[in-house]
Amino acid sequence: MRELSLHILDIAENGITAGADCIHIAVNENRIEDLLTIVIEDNGHGMPAEKFQNPTDPFITTRTTRRVGLGLSLLAAAADRCEGNMNIETEPDRGTRVEATFRYAHIDRAPIGDMAATITTLIMGNPKIDFVYTHIIDNNDFVLDTRELKEDMQDQSLTDPVLIHHLTQSIRNSLKQLALENPNSGR
Repeated sequence: MRELSLHILDIAENGITAGADCIHIAVNENRIEDLLTIVIEDNGHGMPAEKFQNPTDPFITTRTTRRVGLGLSLLAAAADRCEGNMNIETEPDRGTRVEATFRYAHIDRAPIGDMAATITTLIMGNPKIDFVYTHIIDNNDFVLDTRELKEDMQDQSLTDPVLIHHLTQSIRNSLKQLALENPNSGR
């Protein structure tokens, strides 16, 4: 995949398929330590034992719509290419946590991509699921929690296209502000 945000979308969708009702997504850009960390954590059913024995094997998948599951294997390869790694923790009926690290300035690291579109796509496509998105650039952070949004928007649906448009713009503006607070933000 050309952008890391697409990996995040894929892994989050795995959590949705596993029955999660809350997914936490964290992107931590630590340029001082030359480290990018991505964490996707869900409270779904966890990974089946046969998948967890070799989670990056693309020919073992729990999906019935196709015979291969490339998401984890592609993310692991992307991290490995950039002097990083991927770690998976899973527990039956408690969920799965996927953490991928990358050397931030590595020449082969894909750009993070359009996180605003990724997050709002997840929200709009899954209105009954809660998402907590945290993005950190060095020591500054942005947090979006759909539980708080739902509380504030009592009568309005998070699938409303106008609301999603404004939310997308708000996320983009917040991330730009983080980059301005960190003028050497790189990719």
